[in-house]
Amino acid sequence: MANLTNTQQMLKDLTDANGVPGNERESREVMQKYITPFADEVTTDNLGSLIAKKTGTAGGPKVMVAGHLDEIGFMVTQIDDKGFIKFQPLGGWWEQVMLAQRVNIMTKKGNVVGVIGSKPPHILPAEQRKKMVDKKDMFIDIGASGKEEAESFGVKPGDSVVPICDFTVMNNEKLLMAKAWDNRIGCALAIEVLKQLKDVDHPNEVYGVGTVQEEVGLRGAKTSAAAIEPDIGFSVDVGIAGDTPGVSKSDAQAEIGKGPQILVYDASLISHKGLRDLVVDTAEDENIPYQFDAMAAGGTDGGAIQLTANGVPALSICIPTRYIHTHAGILHQDDFENAAKLIVSVIKKLDAETVKTLTFK
Repeated sequence: MANLTNTQQMLKDLTDANGVPGNERESREVMQKYITPFADEVTTDNLGSLIAKKTGTAGGPKVMVAGHLDEIGFMVTQIDDKGFIKFQPLGGWWEQVMLAQRVNIMTKKGNVVGVIGSKPPHILPAEQRKKMVDKKDMFIDIGASGKEEAESFGVKPGDSVVPICDFTVMNNEKLLMAKAWDNRIGCALAIEVLKQLKDVDHPNEVYGVGTVQEEVGLRGAKTSAAAIEPDIGFSVDVGIAGDTPGVSKSDAQAEIGKGPQILVYDASLISHKGLRDLVVDTAEDENIPYQFDAMAAGGTDGGAIQLTANGVPALSICIPTRYIHTHAGILHQDDFENAAKLIVSVIKKLDAETVKTLTFK
């Protein structure tokens, strides 16, 4: 791989880290390493979400910028007598993207490489080839001769299973491929926002957060928001890119490289009108490209943040990404940079008076 820029090195470290729901330690340690130089204090809640505080004006409005540390993956549930591994999906998986894919099982002895087994087409009847294999019938092959040998490798029920896909800069060097863009790109945005606010006056207290267990119910967003009690919440996540063959504009509107998505609706959050208007006006004033989108299914941490205490104006700002919830996704670095610029510009406007007027719009 060619020499990486500092930003690309951060993105590589974040995405190469392994962290499925309930076991986000590796990704949290990477995020902590990168965000600590720009924070006044770094803490965690009791579920393991990372909370980095940067004070502009002490006692000013609390602005939460939250990405989630976890990625979709699996958990070992049992080892059969022949040494094959049964597993539980963690997060939303479509069966068609799972078969024959490589994975790492995270054991106390280190990572054990495996592959989700599949039958060769030569032995499948014509009708069976048309049917999707059910997740419950899948298994992971780690090359063990039996249960005893699999256990000797260190594999145990409860171990995390993570997709394998190394961070890659594509031939078009603005396009980046990796696993776990959902949602290490959000964690990177939280880092970048605090970085751009270093030694900058802003009328509030900003919290860059890496939440845990988003993919299984927005759980870390609930606990970290309870700890912070924010006045304004931004969920920064991936969005769905609709610029590939077979995807219509009615399915997904956004294109990679055309700016961050302002999500007007998802299944967890109706975007707050006052906050949305402020973000759109800021983007237009600053000539920052942006795209609108709506997502009928699925949610973001914003859905949990908005329900904190007596309610928090919240908005999701997303990076359009191809092939989310698979082993390998692709996004455009310009969208990341424009999202950071937009969020920083909005934060500079969020003084106490503005926040007060936003609440009831």
